[in-house]
Parts: sequence; C-alpha cells; structure tokens
Amino acid sequence: MADNKQPQLNGGYYGPAVPPPAQPRPRHNQSRSCCCCLLSFFWKLLVSLIFLAGFAVLIFFLIIQPHAFKFYVNEANLTKFDYTNNTLHYNMVLNFTARNPNKELNIYYDKVEARAFYEGSRFANVDVITHMNSFRQYKKSSDPMSGVFLGQQLLMLNNDQVSEFNKDKSVEVYDIYVKLYFTIRFRLGNVILNGIDFHPKIKCHLKVPLNSKNTTTTFTRLLVPTKCDVDLY
Repeated sequence: MADNKQPQLNGGYYGPAVPPPAQPRPRHNQSRSCCCCLLSFFWKLLVSLIFLAGFAVLIFFLIIQPHAFKFYVNEANLTKFDYTNNTLHYNMVLNFTARNPNKELNIYYDKVEARAFYEGSRFANVDVITHMNSFRQYKKSSDPMSGVFLGQQLLMLNNDQVSEFNKDKSVEVYDIYVKLYFTIRFRLGNVILNGIDFHPKIKCHLKVPLNSKNTTTTFTRLLVPTKCDVDLY
C-alpha cells in the first residue's frame, strides 16, 4: 500500500508573513523636520507680534485721535517786487498762523525754514521767526510766526515768465509760492515721543498785493487768506 504522506519541504514556512524589521530614519530627515518646526514657530511668533503691534497702534489712535496741524498765511506786507537786469529786488513780510487741533497732543516745532518762489524759481530762503526758532505748541491752540524776505536775487526768467511778471506788475498782485520746512515732535502728557519725528512740507500758493504806501508797518490782507497744504512726509 502506497504511503499517502506528503514529503516535508526543508526550510519551508507557511504561517503568517512576518514584516521585515523597520529601517532607522536617516538623520538628515530628522534635522529637516526640526528646522521646519523652528521656522513654523518663529513665523507664528512674528505674525503674532505684528498683530499685537497693529492692535496697539489702533487702540492708541482711537484713544488719542491725532489730527494733522493746520497752517495759514493771514497777512502780507509786500513793499518791493521789481525785476530789472535779470535781478529780482524784493521786500516782503508774511504772517503765518499754526493751529494744533489735537485734544491730547502738544507739538514741538524745530527750526522753521521758509523758501519763496516766483515763476518756479527760488528767490529767497529765510528762517521763520518763532520763539527761539523752536517752540512748544499746546493742544487746541494757535501760534503766530512771521518770515521776513528782504534782498535781491539773480533770476533768469524766459520771455514767457517776463510776460507773466509784467501782467502781475500791471495789477500789482504777485503770484508767489512759499514752502516751509521744519521738524516736529509730539508730546503726550509728560512724555515726548522722541524717535517719531516728522519732517513736513507746507505749501502756500499766495496772491500777494503790493503795498503802495511803501511802508513796513502796515500789513495788507491777502486777496484770499490762504490755507496751506500740509504734507507730513
């Protein structure tokens, strides 16, 4: 009788498959993962700081409600404005008013400088008279300033510009452009906000009538009292 037993296979295994042992992760992958975690942390920290800073600035503005100061030219005294032999001879005094509309902030004005232009060319550059040329303006207040423009300046006007000068001379009203440059600082209570300086530019487009009385003691009103443009930057 034949033997029905199956011959055994040497070395054979027919049980459940055994997974191969796990291979260790390369060290450079671990380093990369750590760097990504650090970058993610610092990025979230930076976004949080920016958000907090923006929120603080928003709260500051809501509480303080800062307003840009205002600048006017109220009076003028122009006793000489002659153009001969490519030279402009001038004698002019301007009275300015600076207005601080803020309820909480005081303003410091430092070294106010005025430059006068005619037909696009600068003919005078003077310091505007203030208290020691640097003064503190209190909240909700106005302060006067004045600039004295006196002398002569070589001015090369072309034919069209000379024609415009003759038109102004015929009506004795001159189209003069004045710019003011200075530094301002703000004060909140007893704290001066140093490091937050602004260098505004004030632009005043004036129609200045000639004072026919030829006196430096009487001021004439401008044709229109002029509100100047304020550019804080």
